[in-house]
Amino acid sequence: MAQDSEHLTELLLKSSSIHIIGCGLNKERPANKAIYDLEHNGWRLIPIHVKDSGATVNKRPIRPVIDEGIFPEVIVLFLAPERALEFVKQLIFKFPKDDFPLIWFQHGAKHDDAVSMLEDYGTEFVIDDCIVKYILRNKLSKAPSNQSLPWYRQTKDRDAAGCSIWEVFDGNTEVDQQNGDLEWVGDILDLEYSKHIIPRYIRSMLKQSETLHELALRLS
Repeated sequence: MAQDSEHLTELLLKSSSIHIIGCGLNKERPANKAIYDLEHNGWRLIPIHVKDSGATVNKRPIRPVIDEGIFPEVIVLFLAPERALEFVKQLIFKFPKDDFPLIWFQHGAKHDDAVSMLEDYGTEFVIDDCIVKYILRNKLSKAPSNQSLPWYRQTKDRDAAGCSIWEVFDGNTEVDQQNGDLEWVGDILDLEYSKHIIPRYIRSMLKQSETLHELALRLS
């Protein structure tokens, strides 16, 4: 359990990304507010919410899940205890101990069975504290800041015989949910490392001396 302040600070500062589970479009939810509270502290903030995926929270694209091939460093659970338990079970099944993220149970998310599982697995987790308050009261920040990464979305057009639509966004504007069915969403780092079939297919079309973002623009 990573409750020692110095050790916890070290874990956070060596991480570049924070996945925020349960962060959707509802502005009254603490998970949504966390994106705004931490926007200037330098982490790449990654909202995860199945229902609201494809839209943005504070200009950051909401993913439905953490893709295969993406190894999260810090995962913050803004979930009810039973949902937090199921999520922890999935993480233990998915990630080996040596590549396991720091798990942060926000207030109200703690489940005793989930805590016991993580203790038995021998990995780092935090309970009884708020990650936003911890970062702000300890004046933690990272530089340079990743605030406006380009991101991408593929949807199935409901009005055109099921054709897929590939879109590119600059990371500087808010985007509503798509009209068609979401097939994939992620930023430039997800496009580079995700093992989802869509980014893998996109990468397969990369030309010599072409960057991934240039390829994404060419296909849009």
